[in-house]
Amino acid sequence: MEKVIKPTSGYSAIGIGIVLLLMSGYIVYLSVLNDRPGFIFLGILVFLASVFIFKGILIVHPNHSRVLNFFGSYVGTIKENGLFFVNPLYTATKMSLRSENLQGQTLKVNDKMGNPIEIGAVIVWKIGDTYKAAYDVERVFDYVRAQSEAAVRHLAVSFAYDDLEDDTAEITLRNGGEEVNHILENELTERLSKAGIVVQEARISHLAYAAEIAGAMLQRQQAAAIVAARAKIV
Repeated sequence: MEKVIKPTSGYSAIGIGIVLLLMSGYIVYLSVLNDRPGFIFLGILVFLASVFIFKGILIVHPNHSRVLNFFGSYVGTIKENGLFFVNPLYTATKMSLRSENLQGQTLKVNDKMGNPIEIGAVIVWKIGDTYKAAYDVERVFDYVRAQSEAAVRHLAVSFAYDDLEDDTAEITLRNGGEEVNHILENELTERLSKAGIVVQEARISHLAYAAEIAGAMLQRQQAAAIVAARAKIV
C-alpha cells in the first residue's frame, strides 16, 4: 500500500522562485516609472507564481517522512531526506520514522491461576508503513498504547506467575525470561502490523505479586524452599 517516491530537487525550484520574485518587482517598477498601470497586474501575477513555487518546497529531515495527499487521494511518501519540490496543491503530513520508547503503566491483572499480579512492559517501536499509520488508524500513538496494554494483559492471563500452584507449567512469567519476552513481541507485532508499526523490542519491565497477596506468597515460597531443602537432605 505504501508508495515511496522521490520528487524533484528543491534547489532549482528556489532559483526559479527567486527569479520570478525579482521579475515581479521589476515589472511593477517599470509600470510605475513609465506610467503603465496595466503592467502592475502582470507583476502581481508573476509574484503569485513565485509564491506558488515557494509553497511547493519542503524539507525532509533524516529519519522523517512526508505523506503526500492530493484532494483526498494518496500520492506517495517521501522518505529520503533533503530539499524537494512537490506539487504546491499537495498536502504534506509529517511523520517520524525514528524509534520510539513506550514505558507502559504498571497493570494489575490476574494471572492464569487467578492470582492478582502487577505487570508492566517496555516496548521499542517505529513506523514502518506510513500509509497504514496515516490512513488505517486515527491516532497512531494512542493505538500503540492501547494495543500494547491489551497485549500485556493477555500475556499475564495466559501464564502463571510461577510454578507454586502450577508445577507442570513449562513457562511461567517469572522464570520464562527471553521466551516470555519473545511471546510478547510476537503478539505485539501481530496487533500493531495493522497500523504499519514495526516492533523492535518488547520486554517485561515490572513483575510482582499484588500487595494484598505478596506477603502470603512470600511465605509460601519460603515454605516450599524449606521443604525442598529437607527433601534434598533426605
